[in-house]
Amino acid sequence: MTLAARNSPAAGADTLDDQLTAEREHLATSRDALRRMRERAEALYATGDKVAGDAYTAEQLGRHMARRVAELADDPTTPLFFGRLTFADARYHIGRRHVTDDLGEPLVLDWRAPVSRSFYRASARDPQGVSVRRRFGFSAGALTSFEDEHLDRGEELGTASRILTAEIERPRVGPMRDIVATIQPEQDELVRADLADSICVQGAPGTGKTAVGLHRAAYLLYLHRERLRRSGVLIVGPNRAFLSYIAAVLPALGEVEVEQATVEDLIARAPVRAVDDPAVAALKHDVRMAEVLRRAIERGIGAPTEPIMVSDGSFRWRIGLEPLHRVVEETRREGLPYATGRERVRARVVSLLQRQAEARRAESPSDAWLRRMGRCRPVTEFLDAVWPALTPEGLVHTLLADPAALAAAADGVLTEAEQALLTWAKPPRTPKAAKWAAADAVLVDEAAGLLERPASFGHVVVDEAQDLSPMQCRAIARRSEHGSITLLGDLAQGTAPWAARDWRASLAHLGKPDAAVVPLSVGFRVPAAVVAFANRLLPALSVDVPPAESLRRDGTLDVRAVADLAAAAVAEVRAALAHDGSVGVIAADDAVAGLRAALADAGIDTATADDVEAAARVTVVPATMVKGLEYDHVVVVEPAAIVAAEPRGLNRLYVVLTRAVSRLAVLHTAPLPEALR
Repeated sequence: MTLAARNSPAAGADTLDDQLTAEREHLATSRDALRRMRERAEALYATGDKVAGDAYTAEQLGRHMARRVAELADDPTTPLFFGRLTFADARYHIGRRHVTDDLGEPLVLDWRAPVSRSFYRASARDPQGVSVRRRFGFSAGALTSFEDEHLDRGEELGTASRILTAEIERPRVGPMRDIVATIQPEQDELVRADLADSICVQGAPGTGKTAVGLHRAAYLLYLHRERLRRSGVLIVGPNRAFLSYIAAVLPALGEVEVEQATVEDLIARAPVRAVDDPAVAALKHDVRMAEVLRRAIERGIGAPTEPIMVSDGSFRWRIGLEPLHRVVEETRREGLPYATGRERVRARVVSLLQRQAEARRAESPSDAWLRRMGRCRPVTEFLDAVWPALTPEGLVHTLLADPAALAAAADGVLTEAEQALLTWAKPPRTPKAAKWAAADAVLVDEAAGLLERPASFGHVVVDEAQDLSPMQCRAIARRSEHGSITLLGDLAQGTAPWAARDWRASLAHLGKPDAAVVPLSVGFRVPAAVVAFANRLLPALSVDVPPAESLRRDGTLDVRAVADLAAAAVAEVRAALAHDGSVGVIAADDAVAGLRAALADAGIDTATADDVEAAARVTVVPATMVKGLEYDHVVVVEPAAIVAAEPRGLNRLYVVLTRAVSRLAVLHTAPLPEALR
């Protein structure tokens, strides 16, 4: 039986009901096949230690099979396939993962497979050999309908597709879902970019930039599995709430070995026990601090002042000043991480001793002798004098505690006033006694990168990247030095004091200055009325980005003045609960507790932003935590308070107003910001 016949359950079916029945049978067959694939993997996992030749092989096989079992997990509420392609001689069902029958013949092709590209790219103008593209409608995992586009006849629905529209507009409750069924051609082009390419996506609200980044990670893992399994894939998000929100996307696509972290997670080395003044924090995030730290380390390297004399039993070995100078200068010129350079100096000094010993003894010393020479007192004293041991915390402690050390390293880089701003008023005696602030972490991480090179990931996806400081960018650059980056963000949504205004500057700090910057301005998630309202703020945000557009003509916008904010918010939430989907109540941070209390008094259960598994449909979110999240119905409480809470308050309000994917209600007692009136 040919592949075309095997994968064509609707072949020969005449009526729509017959075809729908055949497709449902194919879905049931595919689910049974996936179950058997998982059972075989579980059996191999259970017996792996008996078939492996040794303990190491058994451990590796066990890890592989455990991963395979996790990758084959099936969620009955999620359709196994969402589309079908009909070519002249074959039909293929396209789904979230590859499913084969017991003979290894494919029942469902992975959306990342080469042939699946045509599902997203084929059009009436360029059919790519596809005669019919079929989309399937599902409800709770059950196949309910299908829709055909006869591309060979010039029929193409595009965004007029009823099924595509229904999937895009489906109510959101709980964690973020994948978008494999609705990826648009311009998104697919970014998703399938080569591993070697670093790209920056300037994505307006609702354009799917986060989904593009996650699906690119899944695609690259599919295409370069072994390479990226060794080097790793890292997802960097703005906060833990955001990472919790997106955590289910990659596992739903069968990818379970991707690391997720905030920048703070990546660079955390000591607990944060102090709070910096905003001006101090901004200075610590300034890229000039990298030069100050580099200079401080460079100044620590000294010049030899006397020869080395080493006693070795009845022998005495001597190394003169000239070869010692040469060792230090050669190592300095190599530009190695500082700790590596220290060990290189040690090894070269021991090598000079070894040559003398071989010349006198006519034999090579043992490894034990080499280790003993490397640890002997004259050698370690020489090392401590010309290339002293450093720790990242110790280096930063010295600079912040000692005005003279800071002045020597920062001369011509920081002003005297800036140096005074950085210096601790009451210096702790030791690094362990220091009460580190959050901004100190970027300094300590920069120092750690100068001392020892961290491991580099094969690919790093950075979301909401517009809020990265130059020093945070450098921290990520060190972890992607030998890999590529997908940078995602929106300059208009920059809210940090150091938020980027130009992607080129951020890319330079990330070590990817030549990365392409690709705009996504057409959205499918946020209704046009909501986008138009939020776009009124753009002229006041001082960034050069194209205004967002939306293809959604549904949804509602309700902006109204009220007498009692809490009472109006409770009433609005009650009205929203009459509709399907999630409800997000967003307010200035100091108003959140009061709103939660008012909703609780009204008998309405609420959840927090980082509790994505909560049963409550209503989430009360501080404005500073809402970036990257979305809700079907959003209630924004008192925009003026959100704007007044921080220097870039208008940018924060732009973020807040673009979280709604169906309905937006804006409640206020104070006048709206002028740009919105």
